[in-house]
Amino acid sequence: MTAENGRDQGMNPVVAEQVDFIVSAFGERGIAVGAVAAANGGVSYMYAEGHLIVREEHLGRVQPMLPQGCTTERITSGVMLVRMAEAASGQLPTVPDLLGQIDAELGEGIATPNHVLTVAGEIRPCPATEPQEVYDDIEPSPSVDVDNGGAGVFIYVADTGLLDGAAETHQWLRGVQGDPDPLPQPLPDGTQQIPPYAGHGTFVAGVARCMAPQADIYVANIFNTAGSALETDFVARLDAALNLGVDIFNLSVTSPTRNDVPMLTFAAWLERLRSYKGVVCTVAAGNSDSRVPEWPAAFPGTVSVGALAADWRSRADFSNYGGWVDVFAPGRELINAYANGIYTCKVPPYAGQERKFYGMAKWSGTSFSTPIVTGMIAARMSRTGENGQQAAAALLAEAHARAIPGVGAVLLPPRPANPG
Repeated sequence: MTAENGRDQGMNPVVAEQVDFIVSAFGERGIAVGAVAAANGGVSYMYAEGHLIVREEHLGRVQPMLPQGCTTERITSGVMLVRMAEAASGQLPTVPDLLGQIDAELGEGIATPNHVLTVAGEIRPCPATEPQEVYDDIEPSPSVDVDNGGAGVFIYVADTGLLDGAAETHQWLRGVQGDPDPLPQPLPDGTQQIPPYAGHGTFVAGVARCMAPQADIYVANIFNTAGSALETDFVARLDAALNLGVDIFNLSVTSPTRNDVPMLTFAAWLERLRSYKGVVCTVAAGNSDSRVPEWPAAFPGTVSVGALAADWRSRADFSNYGGWVDVFAPGRELINAYANGIYTCKVPPYAGQERKFYGMAKWSGTSFSTPIVTGMIAARMSRTGENGQQAAAALLAEAHARAIPGVGAVLLPPRPANPG
């Protein structure tokens, strides 16, 4: 159970600091964001103040309960975003309070918050660990598949974009395209600072390419606000991408939801996705070490991916788990493409420590186990001629055949990771 408190009430101080970081980043865009504390000191969910998501069929029933002057906008088929206008008194009901009233009168699930999604899963400055230094010129791990699979397969990575020069610097990223993932201007002394979340999309694309070196990949910059995005903005980009001929959507993002009610916008998008025959969607299960479903990974019709520990035989201690997680793949201490520059750690016991990077990093999280599965699906598609759904189903059958008791179905890369 959770209590609908403000972010300063009941949160672990480290979590509260990261929540404030995200809130401030959205504030710079003129978007007010609130957070609800969970009983364990974490975050129950984050949301945009003044926004409600409503099923279009129920909009007429909800409108009488809303403040005057609201505007509506269709996000995807059957789902509307309601924006509350500033009241004359300057006071608006909070989203949790208003939803409580709607639930009581009309029933739960008719209206939901506009959730804040983050590449972190749990509110942290990075997926599960902060990026770690590695030797210059180190090879990626898992390594590049020698079978060169993935030809003719198009992967859409919804993430933080692609670092400038990464596709030219790293052989396995050649030909990868994407929106920019811009770094700040260097300091006067020439030092390049690397902010939290920068390079995440590049790392994810690198892992997928190691599994499927010939796949076409586009890395979209959707999570460009402190590694986060509003649910409505996220789904609007996915909606537009349906017209690109995507074979596999890779989503390294997750969020808990209010009262564990599925996200209305994503449910509607998945319904649209079903009309695109053969397209598959892989989603990170999240890094909260919890069996409580997180979304969109918990939706039927997605391939939800948890993380294995470094031994590839046990669950990583940060990974979410439970019957809603379809498969586990390596997600601890992977090595792949990253930024050049200085990253300053944010989390104890390393807070304040500076780490220097030369275009590669070691990183952990379900964000990175997911593109292993994505790449394996792409490689199988090019090898067998199956579509995405067929290839995913075949690989999941193999994963269940080698399930590990106490963990679940497991998919491993075609050859062991390099030591490093």
